[in-house]
Amino acid sequence: LRLDAVPYLFEREGTDCENLEETHDFLKELRRHIDSKYDNCMLLGEANQWPEDAVAYFGDGNECHMAFHFPLMPRLFMAHMLEDRYPILDILAHTPQIPDSCQWALFLRNHDELTLEMVTDEERDYMYRAYANDRQARINLGIRRRLAPLLGNHRRRIELMNALLFTLPSTPVIYYGDEIGMGDNIYLGDRNGVRTPMQWNADRNAGFSRSNPQRLYLPIIIDPEYHYEALNVEAQQNNPHSLLWWMKRLIALRKRSKALSRGSIEFLEPDNHKVLAFLREYEEERLLVVANLSRFSQPVELDMPVFRGFRPVEMFGRIPFPPVGDEPYLLTMAPHSFYLFTLQEPKISEEAETQADGARLPRLQVASVESVVQSNIPTEFIRLLPDYLISRRWFRGKARSIRSVDVTETIPILSDSSSVLFLKVSYSDGHMEDYVLPVSLARGAEAERIKFDAPQTVVACLKDDSGEEALAYSGTWDHRFCRAALDAIGRRRRFKGKGGELRAVPSSAFRRVLATGDAVLESRIQKSEQSNTSVIFSDEASGDRAILKFFRCLEEGTNPDLEVGKFLTEKASFENSPPVLGSMEYHSRSGEIATVAILHGFIPNEGDAWSYTLDSFGRYLDLALSSGYDTEKLHMSSYHPLTVARGEFSDIAVSLMHYYLHDAGLMGRRTAELHQALCRDSSNPDFSPEPFTDFYRNGLYHGIAVLVDRTFQILKNQIKRLAGVTRSLAQQVIDLEPEVRSRIGRLHKMRISAVRIRHHGDFHLGQILYTGKDFYIIDFEGEPARPISARRI
Repeated sequence: LRLDAVPYLFEREGTDCENLEETHDFLKELRRHIDSKYDNCMLLGEANQWPEDAVAYFGDGNECHMAFHFPLMPRLFMAHMLEDRYPILDILAHTPQIPDSCQWALFLRNHDELTLEMVTDEERDYMYRAYANDRQARINLGIRRRLAPLLGNHRRRIELMNALLFTLPSTPVIYYGDEIGMGDNIYLGDRNGVRTPMQWNADRNAGFSRSNPQRLYLPIIIDPEYHYEALNVEAQQNNPHSLLWWMKRLIALRKRSKALSRGSIEFLEPDNHKVLAFLREYEEERLLVVANLSRFSQPVELDMPVFRGFRPVEMFGRIPFPPVGDEPYLLTMAPHSFYLFTLQEPKISEEAETQADGARLPRLQVASVESVVQSNIPTEFIRLLPDYLISRRWFRGKARSIRSVDVTETIPILSDSSSVLFLKVSYSDGHMEDYVLPVSLARGAEAERIKFDAPQTVVACLKDDSGEEALAYSGTWDHRFCRAALDAIGRRRRFKGKGGELRAVPSSAFRRVLATGDAVLESRIQKSEQSNTSVIFSDEASGDRAILKFFRCLEEGTNPDLEVGKFLTEKASFENSPPVLGSMEYHSRSGEIATVAILHGFIPNEGDAWSYTLDSFGRYLDLALSSGYDTEKLHMSSYHPLTVARGEFSDIAVSLMHYYLHDAGLMGRRTAELHQALCRDSSNPDFSPEPFTDFYRNGLYHGIAVLVDRTFQILKNQIKRLAGVTRSLAQQVIDLEPEVRSRIGRLHKMRISAVRIRHHGDFHLGQILYTGKDFYIIDFEGEPARPISARRI
């Protein structure tokens, strides 16, 4: 309910009838009545006053829910024309705090003139000169123009102003037609120039009415620049690059962010006054908004020491920018451009990311720098390992309290410079875990290079009694260590330790892909996020040749990735998975075997099938939206998923997705061929098909039943902490518990005649590589959180 000119609701003789006590008393009574009788009803106050006066219409949160912020609106235009942020900062500095349950409403244009009542005479005169040279555009104390004509129909200026509308602390209000850049007709008289019919399409009367054009209350816009035949909803709906679609994306982005609707605001004040920058924060969400008010490119340095290490991620494209460092954060702004970032806290980053500078690296005095890669590792060095492990993405125990870390085995790979450390991590609760940590030493110029290029890989800076200095860092970043590992596989080398030995073994495919002399290949770390560390080997002539995956968490038994990969390479001849070229396994004296690393042939690719699928659907949506087809024919929510899977859907959708549907079929064939290969060898007990016995079926049933019990118990314990729709949905799930138990109970009673075979274990589109012509299935490791024994089953 919009309360028009609410400050003048009551009249009293002898006063100007503005802001009377009776008005506020009535608003409180009206608010009580509405709150007691109606849900989802809001009072929006229209008080064209200075903020300190308008704020009174919120009361103590017991009058209007919202009120228009009239003084801020003209200052957005002033800041834009002056190319100076001061007008915005000044008016918001004079805006008092409002009750937490209330909200300002901000607008760029509405159904009246752009009112200039809440500005000084000098400011009003400037606004007239800047935005209303034609005196016909002036009316009362304002300017009767729509948004697009006000901004010269300049797309970037329109986007900039809307971006400020959506990011400043308020609820944005959009006037009809401004989302497509409609024009106006200032010659119609009074305020009618901004109230012309909405332009829906290029038909008669712009699709607003089928009536005789002479009978329209106001005529449609026929100005050549804003003519309804070219500028209308239908045309922009079919163009994914139109202003309409840009506005839709802006609205969707704001809906995803609570900080934009409820967050606090803190202005940054860089030296460049042509750039407006501010922070919005709400709970754990932190946003940075930077807007260039100038018509020229501008540099800006933002001083944000509190956010050192945080990574700005641009919200429209989800593009990560470099993290904030000690120096002011430098951005280069295009004319009338803006950035909307979410500031992501520094988390455990992959080994390719910097976490600390050399001056802050742990320093350690030792008897000999070589001691950290030999059997008797100094206790002081071992004490540093918990902090180092916690900083690694591949470390599983980050949420647990580490009690101790012990080095159980040290196996030298390169004399006096590189070793593989086997660690046993004990926790305050739960089982212990074993980890593999390759460690190398660097000295002199090489050490300085690592400090500069990859300080996050450094375990400690060492200095011994003789004054020699060295750097102990992750061996996976040491080219000599990686080449030594590759050479060891090709030559079947064994490295002995106190408790066992590390055996490097090539497969039958090694010689087909690599030669022993290929140990001179260059190595580089793979930067993708994962639970292990992968090193890629390449040469200038052939490019990437092989990839060596180091498993960090060590478990007894042959890793399924090695077991299944070798079977597909050597026995089943399945060509659509990377060939296994070799492996490194640790054999303890007690007979236990653990997979330390696997060497695969490298598959040149265009990315995984997940990225390819997202790109394909993005293109499909763009084509569908701009094709002019009836969108109801493209709507598939009414189809059952199995119906869609059988291909029984719109011919239009098929024509728009022809290439992807062909590739989806190819993925299906490769999946089928994989399963055929996995059941082909009946002589191998680890891969021969097995009957679905009653024993296994009952075990499966009880495992599912335990999971159901735990899940429902967690949900019941946590439901009190949930609110709103989430709590309602959770209760619906809880109410379905008997039905869930009834359905899994059928598994306990039914007989299953099928056979069981080995399968991928963690199969999803991210585990399929797309080469541009074909698909390769990778990573048979299974779900790393499950033990190897369960993954092998």
